[in-house]
Amino acid sequence: MQVQLNVVLFNQRLQAILKAWNTAPNDSDYSSISDVQALLLTSGDPAGEDEPIRKGTAFQTWLLGYEFPSTFILFQRDRVYVLCSASKGVALTMFSHNVSDEPFFAAKILSQIKGSGSPVPVDVLIQAKAKEPPTDALPKFLQAYATHSRVGALTKESQSGKLVEEWNKAISELEPKPTLIDMAPAVSAFMAVKDEDELKSMRAAANLTSTLLAHHVVLKLETILDREAKISHEAFATQIESRLGYGEGETAKGPDMKVWSKGRGLTDVDWSSTEFCYTPIIQSQSTSTGYDLSPAAESSSDDIAHKGVFLVALGMRYKGYCANLGRSFIVDPSKEQEAIYHLLTSLQGEIIQHLKEGAVARDVYQRALTFIKEKKPELEKHFVKNVGHGMGMEFRDSTYLLSSKNGRTLRSGMVFNLVLGFQDLEENGKKYSLQLVDTVQINNEKAVFLTTGIKLDKDTMFFLNQEVNGEAKQSGAPAKKPPVTKVNGNASPTKNKMAGGKVLRNKTRSAAQEEMNQSTATKIAEHQRELHGRLQTNGLARYSESGGGTGRNEGKGWKRFQSYKGEAALPKEAENLRIYIDRKAQTIIFPIHGFAVPFHINTIKNVSKNDEGDFTYLRVNFQTPGQLAGKKEDTPFEDPDATFIRSITYRSPDGHRFDSISKQITDLKKEVNKREQQKKEMADVIEQDVLVEVKGRRPVKLPEVFIRPALDGKRLPGEVEIHQNGLRYQSPMGSQRVDVLFSNVKHLFFQPCDHELLVIIHVHLKAPIIIGKKKAHDVQFFREASDVQFDETGNRKRKYRYGDEDELELEQQERKRRQMLNKEFRLFSEKIAEAATASTGDTLEPDIPFRELSFEGVPFRTNVRLQPTTECLVHLSDPPFLVVTLADIEMASLERVQFGLKQFDMVLIFKDFTKTPLHINSIPSAQLDDVKNWLDSVDIPLSEGPVNLNWGPIMKTINEDPYEFFQQGGWTFLGGAPGAEESDPDDASQSESEFEGEVSVSESSEDSESDYDDGSDASEDEGSGSDFGSDDSDGDDWDELERKAARADKKHVETGKGHDSDDSDRPKQKSGAKTKTKTKTKPKKR
Repeated sequence: MQVQLNVVLFNQRLQAILKAWNTAPNDSDYSSISDVQALLLTSGDPAGEDEPIRKGTAFQTWLLGYEFPSTFILFQRDRVYVLCSASKGVALTMFSHNVSDEPFFAAKILSQIKGSGSPVPVDVLIQAKAKEPPTDALPKFLQAYATHSRVGALTKESQSGKLVEEWNKAISELEPKPTLIDMAPAVSAFMAVKDEDELKSMRAAANLTSTLLAHHVVLKLETILDREAKISHEAFATQIESRLGYGEGETAKGPDMKVWSKGRGLTDVDWSSTEFCYTPIIQSQSTSTGYDLSPAAESSSDDIAHKGVFLVALGMRYKGYCANLGRSFIVDPSKEQEAIYHLLTSLQGEIIQHLKEGAVARDVYQRALTFIKEKKPELEKHFVKNVGHGMGMEFRDSTYLLSSKNGRTLRSGMVFNLVLGFQDLEENGKKYSLQLVDTVQINNEKAVFLTTGIKLDKDTMFFLNQEVNGEAKQSGAPAKKPPVTKVNGNASPTKNKMAGGKVLRNKTRSAAQEEMNQSTATKIAEHQRELHGRLQTNGLARYSESGGGTGRNEGKGWKRFQSYKGEAALPKEAENLRIYIDRKAQTIIFPIHGFAVPFHINTIKNVSKNDEGDFTYLRVNFQTPGQLAGKKEDTPFEDPDATFIRSITYRSPDGHRFDSISKQITDLKKEVNKREQQKKEMADVIEQDVLVEVKGRRPVKLPEVFIRPALDGKRLPGEVEIHQNGLRYQSPMGSQRVDVLFSNVKHLFFQPCDHELLVIIHVHLKAPIIIGKKKAHDVQFFREASDVQFDETGNRKRKYRYGDEDELELEQQERKRRQMLNKEFRLFSEKIAEAATASTGDTLEPDIPFRELSFEGVPFRTNVRLQPTTECLVHLSDPPFLVVTLADIEMASLERVQFGLKQFDMVLIFKDFTKTPLHINSIPSAQLDDVKNWLDSVDIPLSEGPVNLNWGPIMKTINEDPYEFFQQGGWTFLGGAPGAEESDPDDASQSESEFEGEVSVSESSEDSESDYDDGSDASEDEGSGSDFGSDDSDGDDWDELERKAARADKKHVETGKGHDSDDSDRPKQKSGAKTKTKTKTKPKKR
């Protein structure tokens, strides 16, 4: 597709620039360029997708219709110079994405503006291609630039790229250098007043935003509140964003026309030119960072609250032009909240009257402030610091900020984002904010709204409580009636039974304990049923919108390997037509029918050598489809139906040469495989930005600490410093240091030295970094709690003291030392959190492990103590460290939960199904209830099973099509919530066999149990004395035993035996209990 510039539009806008420049001394809007002789617009490499649009990029696109990277434009009053590249580039545009991948020659396209009709001559200077001799384009452009003493430029923007580097080098050698003046205010003024085509694009963007809010966001929010659905702010924002379509290739889905068809004037929208300005911002009272009215706010990963205030902000861009709106929704608002919201709507109606031709920005803000003082003066301190900003190709043009200090004059045709709000308000001890944001167009009489809808009380306020102060109110969403639980004050008749005329007091206490355990188990079972149902619903919703699984589109892909770019690149040794190993090119050159044919080492599977008679045979096997090669069985090929060479064989009487060739090929293969493995291992390692050191004061330090992973050299303590954007660990010799940026910190932990040998500050990273020669996901700073400098045996005081006084004193000193260490490290961790929060804007708090909730397990190879925290499950005492974020866990599967086994295993399945599940083995069965209670308390669905499952094939099946997996019941194959239903073992075995569960316990598990089998014989001997002394899980419960005793008494009375034969009856009772235990088919609840 040929890129055509709108030459007429370029000439019009160039004429407007020159006219405004010439009248700049008389116009305050262009005062910044009134005394400059030239204007310089530079453009380097394109900015990243996540970066906001630069003013220079917006100006270039506004002028030319497209973005041209590595292009400089010099405006003079009588001539325009354009410096560009002659090589191929990529057409970048904000008006249409249809040509986004079309190769083009920038010089050829820009030459279109040299035609007739231009107000001044335009010279296009073309740089030479990479391998051609340089042209005089850059010297000519530099010469024109150097003739001026004052040049306007965007001085606050930094560019990068080859052309920018050449330009900076040339400028550094230039004497004298022109003085650069910031022309950003003038550039904003050039683009501020929109023509009809621009206004048409902005109206379309506003219609898209309003339609999305009214016909999807509000309806979805009502559903969430009505059903009390558990969904995070981030997930809700992602669902909103997917209304524009998602996915790539064959699985890509287009815009959701069920939503967009309800909007006005959206029938001829170019969807390829439509995008979001930012990910939608959803906030509620459960947002951990609090309410934030700035456009830089983000939707957090916290679950949406179902009461209080909700803030929603949406921004969409159409053909490069932006529109934005924001709304507040309140559930069960108080009278005060209703009054404040009404004040916001009234204020908006008042301000819209003053936004008109000739109005001054600061007067608009002062009018808003005066209005608030008249109506509710106590709200003045909560009012926002500005009421909006200019909008166009730039989402936020700060030159036209509606603040108390801006003296800019508003013109008809300008577009503003009108932002009204109150922040840090308080209701019932909880803080909240309210906002009302719209995009408006300035006209001669008053501004008009481009974004509309969802402002009235009936649209923004929900009343879930049907009765307030005795009066029934109409409900926006029907209130749910809480389940009525009937409390039975009478005890069960079986609880008050008597045996032999005496109250069994032990039984009564046991019954109370059993009743409490049953009530706890019932609560867990009910909660787990709810969690499993929610998990199934969320899974269907997530994957019905995001398409199929990852197994079809991702994973292994075909890679092309190029040995040589052409025949001329072949080495000279190829002319001998002998087998040659080119290690540099990682290629083997084979002679085939008189031709030297190169094969990349990655196409070769292996090589073998055989001696037969006087000849040696060398066989080379190639990678081909259809081979049963274990893990490489599913290696993809570009065209599996093509004809492949399976192997090639050479014969030679020179066996020594074939020995050498075979060894060289094998060594090269090993070397390449090792390099690929290292590259794969380091794929997720990031290169951090530069640490910005604190200036003007000394950084906060924590001295005498060690670091893990340890640095090279002798183990000596160093110090940790808190700088502006990160931490720095400095070794004592000063030769080694480790920098950790706050932007890469995911979790911060402080582990006190209570019951531990170390006091620890642990940093878990979002992406690993290189420390020494290895990558590290965690960085830990610690100090030993024991005082190694104290020599207990050589203490002089022992000579003069007798008894335990000296030992008591030592214990007190030890306790005091540990308290001081904990306090020092805790305060330092809090200072780290404060600095990180100030640097990134995201709240970071030190997390402390709960030792009372800890349990033992084997996550790697050794048995360690695992401790839950508020957000994670961690082991920090010894490497390898374990940090599992609870929010990333889909569910937990408890395996080998059987009567008689002293240990069980736990498998944590992550929400990202491509991650391998985490196995924590050999957890003591005595801690099963504690683990279940903890998992249930942090809302993690769990399941129980008697066998270990083979999770490799299970996750592979799920990844192939997650939506199909959830349609077929999802995680119900694991048996659902523990204790939720009593199913037969046959049913359980059938559901488990679907995923090839391992029926028998592995030998390693039995071995591990035997290691911790303490005194099992002793316990059996103790329990053999009486039936009532045995574990109740080994036989009948108390009620059953009482019923048997009653029947036995009745039988004795009838037969006349009485109670004299109790001792003789016990063996029968015991054998009967044993028989019952062996033959029972229904598992007991734990």
